[in-house]
Amino acid sequence: MSAIFLPRAMRIGAGAINELPGALAQLGLKAPAILTDPFLADSGMLGRLLKVLEDAGFPVRSYSGVTPDPTTASVDAAVSFIKGGNHDCVIGFGGGSSIDTAKAVAVLAVRGGKIHALKAPNENNEAGMPIVAIPTTAGTGSEATRFTIITDEVTDEKMLCAGLAYLPVLAIVDYELTLTKPARLTADTGIDALTHAIEAYVSTFANPFSDMMAISAMRAIWPNLRSAFVSPSNRPAREAMMVGSLQAGIAFSNASVALVHGMSRPIGAHFHVPHGLSNAMLLPVVTAWSAPAAVARYADCARAMGIATFEDDDQSAVTRLVEALRGLNTDLAIPSPKIYGIDEDRWNALLPIMAEQALASGSPNKNPRVPDSAQIQMLYRQVWS
Repeated sequence: MSAIFLPRAMRIGAGAINELPGALAQLGLKAPAILTDPFLADSGMLGRLLKVLEDAGFPVRSYSGVTPDPTTASVDAAVSFIKGGNHDCVIGFGGGSSIDTAKAVAVLAVRGGKIHALKAPNENNEAGMPIVAIPTTAGTGSEATRFTIITDEVTDEKMLCAGLAYLPVLAIVDYELTLTKPARLTADTGIDALTHAIEAYVSTFANPFSDMMAISAMRAIWPNLRSAFVSPSNRPAREAMMVGSLQAGIAFSNASVALVHGMSRPIGAHFHVPHGLSNAMLLPVVTAWSAPAAVARYADCARAMGIATFEDDDQSAVTRLVEALRGLNTDLAIPSPKIYGIDEDRWNALLPIMAEQALASGSPNKNPRVPDSAQIQMLYRQVWS
């Protein structure tokens, strides 16, 4: 038996942001607070969202202090903002950082305390404030997941927090919000979404529902990622990427991510590499290492993405998949950690800690081939150059 969890409501498609007032009213929500980042505040996108709500008569306050890879300190500051008003829901508006911040704030504003007490393996299902997620990137799928990631700035640990408390009640998925995103952000978030789909499908926690979402996501993302990267205004490609990202988020929220994500979080925490980019650095190497334990599942991925056909045997399909992932990184100008500028001595010195943190996240245990610390360190060395 599988337990499936989804947002209570979703509005999907061009112009969906204009449906926010009606969706809030349908859920009985009347006094939202918006959490977003300085870029969206300065770009005018926050102003557009505020106007949609104010024109509909909603009293609304906004906070634009969200930081990339949100930390415990930045979350605490946002909690203080929420407590300074009379709000009945929290809107995360932006990329994964804004939505993850909103999730953590929605719980802490009700429960109090610090986020450290809630990190995995703890599971928090006790409801906090209702969460509304409005993604402006096609990548994290956070609008449909029951997870959030917050960084402990003292220990450089990316803490995974899980449970129904972090699942949005409403997702507004409007691909038009991504049309102005730069190529680098499009590439990094797009590979993040692709990684969600692949890892959800090969996860040992996969189930028929998550499989369906993962396969649909791969079919949407793979043929459109390069197009969205090269032609940012390509509306069909942007729409496919947004829907694929949502499907991938639903897939891994109801299955799990695996080794790529487990190894990715320490890279982001210690070297401040954007999450999608660190996933992209890892994906070909980790896929090649993991595939022997789940050849048929990885072959299914290759066929869903159109990289292989049913005339190819499973091993040939997996070989094509690994080659295609390497080629994608080349086409999207994904750097290695070395080319990114990470200091080699510091990278090597941190490998034991990074491996320990990767294992502590729990994600590697859902991988079809479960590594130990030494194997994770070996993979990090392969990824280096």
